[in-house]
Amino acid sequence: MSLDARGLAVRYGSSNLALDGVSCEVMAGRLLAVVGPNGSGKTTLVRAISGLVRLQRGEVRVEDKPLGEWPRPALARVMAVVSQGEEAAFPLRVDETVMLGRYPWLGAFAAPGATDRSAVADALHRCDVAAFAGRTIDSLSGGEWQRVRLARALAQEPRILLLDEPTTSLDVRHEMELFELVRRLVDGGLAGLVITHHINLAARYADRMILLSAGRIAAEGTPADVLRRETLREVFGWPVAVTAWDDGSPQVVPLRPHEVRDG
Repeated sequence: MSLDARGLAVRYGSSNLALDGVSCEVMAGRLLAVVGPNGSGKTTLVRAISGLVRLQRGEVRVEDKPLGEWPRPALARVMAVVSQGEEAAFPLRVDETVMLGRYPWLGAFAAPGATDRSAVADALHRCDVAAFAGRTIDSLSGGEWQRVRLARALAQEPRILLLDEPTTSLDVRHEMELFELVRRLVDGGLAGLVITHHINLAARYADRMILLSAGRIAAEGTPADVLRRETLREVFGWPVAVTAWDDGSPQVVPLRPHEVRDG
């Protein structure tokens, strides 16, 4: 087991629980996709399991060790997080930005060595950003910046990868390339969790899915277990049809009002 979260509950201020008893496992060689409507707790789950928000109750264990016992630099050598949004604070070059992913291995003052430069070059290539390694990040499009952020995470050489809406601002080609890349990384032994609104892509690439609704798990299991018409209609508040792609993965089609049929 790479990451095990049990009974997580999170509250922001005096509001209702943003997470209420959510459990999940992120295992080596497996990809877990978390889906759900806006405000269902998806981003809060990533923040909870990466130690960025205080738990009301529950526990997170990484490599069978309580999350709170991990020094942050040591945790960053094991787990990488690509958050949903990030503003570029300084106009660094792309290659300099990706090199920041080596910080957990280098420390504050060590100079990058051959191993670090190799890890950065590999991450740039994998994310299709090597061609503009010398550009400053303030010159990038939204999609290019998103891929650079993923490259920075890969440069950490983590064993666990958490992705919160990684396809934001990406076109169809780069959406597919990103999911293909994540699937290859997982097949190579990485433990992966992806938060996404792309239910159909999640169904094609993930081994297991969790459907969140109002901070609770509405369904979990294989994509076929989770993506059921009545469950999706109840959670999203909109009628859908569920069909199957050639590989057997379920695919969800939102219906127009005149297409709704009883039964």
